[in-house]
Amino acid sequence: MREAGEIQLQIAGIRGQEGGDDHGQAAGIGNGGGARPQTAAARRALSKRRLAWWALVIVNIVFVLAGQSVATLLGRIYYDHGGKSLWMQTVVQSCGTPLAIPLLIYFRTTKSSSSVAAAVSSSRPPVVKLAAIYAGLGVLLAGDNLMYSYGLLYLPMSTYSIILASQVSFNAVFSYLLNKEKLRALVLNSVVLLTFSAALVGVSHGSDGSSGSDIPKGKFPAGFALTLAASALFSLILSLMQLTFEEVLKSDTLATVLEMQFCSNTAAALVSVSGLFASGEWRAIAGEMAAYDKGEAAYAMTLAWTAVSWQLCTMGLMGLVAAVSSLFTNVIGTVGTPLSPVVAVIFLGDRMDGVKLIAMLMAVWGLLSYVYQQYLDDRHAKAMERGEKSDQQLQATKISAE
Repeated sequence: MREAGEIQLQIAGIRGQEGGDDHGQAAGIGNGGGARPQTAAARRALSKRRLAWWALVIVNIVFVLAGQSVATLLGRIYYDHGGKSLWMQTVVQSCGTPLAIPLLIYFRTTKSSSSVAAAVSSSRPPVVKLAAIYAGLGVLLAGDNLMYSYGLLYLPMSTYSIILASQVSFNAVFSYLLNKEKLRALVLNSVVLLTFSAALVGVSHGSDGSSGSDIPKGKFPAGFALTLAASALFSLILSLMQLTFEEVLKSDTLATVLEMQFCSNTAAALVSVSGLFASGEWRAIAGEMAAYDKGEAAYAMTLAWTAVSWQLCTMGLMGLVAAVSSLFTNVIGTVGTPLSPVVAVIFLGDRMDGVKLIAMLMAVWGLLSYVYQQYLDDRHAKAMERGEKSDQQLQATKISAE
């Protein structure tokens, strides 16, 4: 687990190194003395860093998708085999936080983390302000996790997963309002398609009780509404986290990313445990474990691996928010939309009817629209960068000739 977290949290540091190298090259050109082309060694070094960054991003994405799919599957299995505690399912979504303690200690004690911390200490906000931000995010996360627990209890896993695709729609709006993301044509197309995909599942009467899982009867409307609300709240949380990195912490270093993940999820875990005791559900845990279909050991292992899976997914999400953006992170999470229904059909016996299939295809189409728009934006940005560098080199050449 330590190695996995270390890999994904290094994304931000690598990105910073890239930016620093580019800045240095630009500064060198502008200082006169003639424009010097990059040496072959410098180009190879930069290519290696970029390749390493992309490799780490891909690993990070795998962590998000694998953690999300496994955690959702285990959550559905928990309910199907006798688990009934909504608060217990909420607790396991954030109680894996202690697994990050070794990483937090490591990055706080290494020389690199110490030097970075010293460099940004002057701009670091007061502890009270940070504590309030992390506590607020923790409360939002706990409430969001509880709504997801209700949604997973009241819906078949395939239906639940398709509705989650609406997160991108909500996040596009929040990113525009809070993070100054541009809403281009293909992004809007993606938003519309993903919204229609979720709505199609919502109005389909055949989705209620269509699987062999132990789904409570008549709870589909509540499950749909709660899952949709949870998607909206989670999108807001991601945008707020990105805003915190950019405007409050003013840093996306490895230690900062880990600190955000650890503190906010610890707060969420405390709120969830408080809810477990306040609701009285803790009294039924022993009886629930004894009556679990697969036995007490399977009960404990199901909850333990659910916690580990959610922790892995959360660390991946935090790394992507800091390294790229909240909107990109939500899109990556939506990639699991076509994966989770397939997993549900194979392992849980969910029925993939025509409505769900059309909704899933619409979600995939919407996702591809967003990805293609990001590709176009990236290509345009690179072309602009090359043009600016050419202009700088031409100007430096003229100055040198004079």
